[in-house]
Amino acid sequence: MFLPCYVCGRPGRDGRSGCNDGAVPGIDSTLPAFQEMDGEMADADAVGALTTVLAGLGQEGLADRARLIDAYFNRQGITFSLAGRERPLPLDLVPRLLSAAEWRVIEQGVIQRIRALEMFLADLYGARSVLDDGIVPRRLVASSSHFHRAAWGIEPPNGVRIHVAGIDLIRDEDGVFAVLEDNLRSPSGVSYVLENRRALAHVLPEVFSDQRVRPVAEYPERLLDALLAAAPAGVADPQVAVLTPGVHNAAHFEHAFLARRMGVELVEGRDLYCRDDQVWMRTVRGPKPVHVLYRRIDDDFLDPVHFRPDSVLGVPGLLNAARAGRVTVANAVGNGVADDKAIYPYVPALIEYYLGERPILPNIDTFDLQDHDQRAFVLDRLDRMVLKPVDGSGGYGLVVGDRASDEELSALADRIRTDPRGWIAQRIVRLSTCPTLVDGGELAPRHVDLRPFAVNDGENIYVLPGGLTRVALPEGSLVVNSSQGGGSKDTWVLADRESTVAYLPPDRPTPRLTRVLAAVPARVHSPTTHDERMRQQENQQQQAGGAPPC
Repeated sequence: MFLPCYVCGRPGRDGRSGCNDGAVPGIDSTLPAFQEMDGEMADADAVGALTTVLAGLGQEGLADRARLIDAYFNRQGITFSLAGRERPLPLDLVPRLLSAAEWRVIEQGVIQRIRALEMFLADLYGARSVLDDGIVPRRLVASSSHFHRAAWGIEPPNGVRIHVAGIDLIRDEDGVFAVLEDNLRSPSGVSYVLENRRALAHVLPEVFSDQRVRPVAEYPERLLDALLAAAPAGVADPQVAVLTPGVHNAAHFEHAFLARRMGVELVEGRDLYCRDDQVWMRTVRGPKPVHVLYRRIDDDFLDPVHFRPDSVLGVPGLLNAARAGRVTVANAVGNGVADDKAIYPYVPALIEYYLGERPILPNIDTFDLQDHDQRAFVLDRLDRMVLKPVDGSGGYGLVVGDRASDEELSALADRIRTDPRGWIAQRIVRLSTCPTLVDGGELAPRHVDLRPFAVNDGENIYVLPGGLTRVALPEGSLVVNSSQGGGSKDTWVLADRESTVAYLPPDRPTPRLTRVLAAVPARVHSPTTHDERMRQQENQQQQAGGAPPC
């Protein structure tokens, strides 16, 4: 067996339930969090330069810039829906720094994970040898709400099912990056990565001086290249479209942003129809065929013929068109089974099974609650666990054991005993902290995670250097989700100082849309506050009078 002991990671007696020596170490949930800016792994020169700039601004200056960045987001319409209300996604002024060495580990780990999960999905919707060989329990796959038999036998034109992935990472108490979750359906947040960089360069340009920050602006071109590569064979000029649920979706800003930056159509289900296994788009010049559909709609709503018949978001007949090879759906239908939280504990085994490699990025200790021994272990330690519903997302339904009351834990235990398939448990990890601007312009540590985004074109997997750093704004909170009120940080991946060109990818795509050159900074000087502008105006009016009187 490939699975280690579920407690300590050493080889188990039966692969999952306990160590060879029978020892069961405890779980220490009191370890202090890793402080990224103070760690030995941090780039001291980059941290020093950043600290000097921030200290020079002082508390009042930082507070002024924070107000400017909020105003910038409001003017640009960069919003996120929280509790039914559109609001700017809070961006912290202090960027997160990742050294070139740290990023290499993350990049290679993400690529390895996606390669294995791609092979898993191809196998699962094909020969299913992974189930016959007992690597993943058949019961977990069969009971997954994201496993769709309707998708069995559909072969993507270039073999890619995971066109876009967002792998959630955290940094544990020792500073080691580990995988918290895989997102292989419609991972959101990449638009904020790009806009965060633009906003910070606009409002706080001086922090970029003396820093070698790898660019992120090429992501839309990378994504469009991958979507074009996934077009059905024989199509000379593929038509790509982004399928959104509509303006009331929490991530609609991102859908519109990506369509605009790729130069493709943003459509809703009512804009499309199927005829003769071909997807058509209604336009003022008549119907146009669609060959690649970057959908941002869940499987259940995608095609009312095969899934929910009451769906008004999808396109009837879409799955038949995909099966006929006339349209490519990205990401593929049925991907959700590979990022099912109940499957997550088995991903290290999948990497070894398909690639014959050890995982570069470890999993967080996770417990399969359908296993009697593991369930008993967890129920005895609920106050030292994080409990997650397997069909939950955005942090909804999550219970952090040491923050819950005895009554809440008791009720949770009953729910787990009633439906063990519906839950997983992970040990509490004190997420690493980064300095964050809080009320009053002071800097204080706040917990963060990281979601790197990867794009797979069938030949190469590109990992956007940086990703979305989410930050838990309340002091001590471990819930970083944007849908739970979390904020974000601009994430800097620093290039090697020894190299002059290493930060530029050798096969960087050519932008299809005319924009300001990436080498041109958004602005040279920081914007001024209202008071500064008044003083500047007053000074200039005084100088306009010519030479001073004698």
